[in-house]
Amino acid sequence: MRPHTGLRPYLATAFLARLAEEGMAVAVVMLAVHRTGSVAQGAFVLTAWTAPHVLAAPLTGALAERIRSPRLFYLCALGGLAAGIAALAAVTGRAPLPVVLAVAALGGSCGPVATGGLSSLVARLVPEGADRDRAYALDAATYNAVSVAGPAVVSAIAALASPAPAVVLLAVSAAGAAALASVLPHARPDGDGRAASAPTTLRADLGAGLAAVWRVRELRAVTAATSLAFVGVGGLTTTAVLLAGGRGRPDAGGVLMTALALGALAGSLAAARWLRSFPAQRLVPVCLTGAGLLLAAAAAAPSFAAQAALFAAAGIFEGPLLSATLRIRADHSPAGVRAQVFTIGAGLKISAASGGSALAGAAAGLPPHVLLLGIAALQLAAALLHRLLRPRPRRAEEPSAGSGAPAGDHRAAAPN
Repeated sequence: MRPHTGLRPYLATAFLARLAEEGMAVAVVMLAVHRTGSVAQGAFVLTAWTAPHVLAAPLTGALAERIRSPRLFYLCALGGLAAGIAALAAVTGRAPLPVVLAVAALGGSCGPVATGGLSSLVARLVPEGADRDRAYALDAATYNAVSVAGPAVVSAIAALASPAPAVVLLAVSAAGAAALASVLPHARPDGDGRAASAPTTLRADLGAGLAAVWRVRELRAVTAATSLAFVGVGGLTTTAVLLAGGRGRPDAGGVLMTALALGALAGSLAAARWLRSFPAQRLVPVCLTGAGLLLAAAAAAPSFAAQAALFAAAGIFEGPLLSATLRIRADHSPAGVRAQVFTIGAGLKISAASGGSALAGAAAGLPPHVLLLGIAALQLAAALLHRLLRPRPRRAEEPSAGSGAPAGDHRAAAPN
C-alpha cells in the first residue's frame, strides 16, 4: 500500500475529531446555561475543558511518539475524547460543580490529540514533497471547515431540540473518529525514513520536544510568530460582536466570524491546488501581512457588508498560513519529537488565543475599530517577528528538509 493512500481516511478522521473539539467550545456553555441558568457556570466548565489542552500537549506528543502503534494510540485517545464528551453531557447541571469540572478537565486532556496530534500523522502517511505539501493544505482545510460547521451544527440542534442532543452528537462524532483511526494504514515509525533513535525515558522525551521548538530556528520562528498573531485572533470574536453592535446589528457578530472562517477554508483549498510548491517559510510572513492589512482596512470600512467582505478576504490568508505552519513543523522537526512539536505548537496558540480573548474583554470599552486595528497590528508584528527569527537563506545547497538538521541550526539533530 502506498503511504499516501491513507490520506482520505485520515482527513475523515481529522474532520470528525475536530468537529467534536470545535463544537464543544459552544455546546458546553449552552448546555450549562440551559440546565443551570448560570452563565458563570458555563464559563467555568468551558475553562475546565480548555485549560488541560495546554498542559497535556507535551505529554500527548511524547506518548504519540513512544507508542509503537499509532493506530492504537489514536483509537484510545479519541475514544477518551468521545467518552469525556458523553460523560459531560450526563453530569452537567446534574452533579455537583466540582464533579462536572473534573469530568471536563479529564475530557479536555484528550483535546490535543484532535489538533496537533493528528496533524503530526500526515508526515507518516504521505511521502515528502509536493504531495505532502498538498496534504497539509487539505489538513488545514479540515480545521477551517469545522470552525464553520461545529458552531453551526450545535446551534441548529440546540434550536430544534436542546443543547444536550448537540453534545451527544459531538460525542458520536469523536467516536466515529476513533473508529476511523483504528483502520488507518500502518505508518512508518519515524515518518520519513530516518533511523529510529535509541530508547529514552518519557521525561527526556518531554524535554526533547520543548528543546526542539526552541533550538530549531524554523520552528522557533513560526511558533513565536503564530502565537503572537493568535493573541489577536483570540480577540476577534469579541471585537466582531462589538463591530456589529456599532453598526446597529448586535446579533450579527457571528456573520463576520463566519465570513472569516469561510475565507480561511477557501484559502486552504486554494493552497492545496495552487501553492503546493510555494516555500512555506516565505508564505508565513506573506499571509500574516495580508491578513493584517485587510483587517486594518475592515476597521475603516464604510459599511457592515464591506467589513464582512474584508473579513472573508483576510480569512483567505489565514488558510494558507495554517498550511504553511503545518508544513514547517513536519519538515523541520527532529526525529522522534514531531508529534510533540505539533502538540506544543497547537497548545501555545490556544494559550495565546485565550490571552487575547481576555485582553479584548478587558478593553471592550474602547471603540471597536480601535480594537480591530490593534488586532491587525499584531498580525503585522507577527510577520516582522518571523522575518527576524527565521534563518537567513544560504548560498550553498541546503540540507534536505527531512534530514533533521534544518539550515541555520545544525543542533536540531540532537535537541537534547
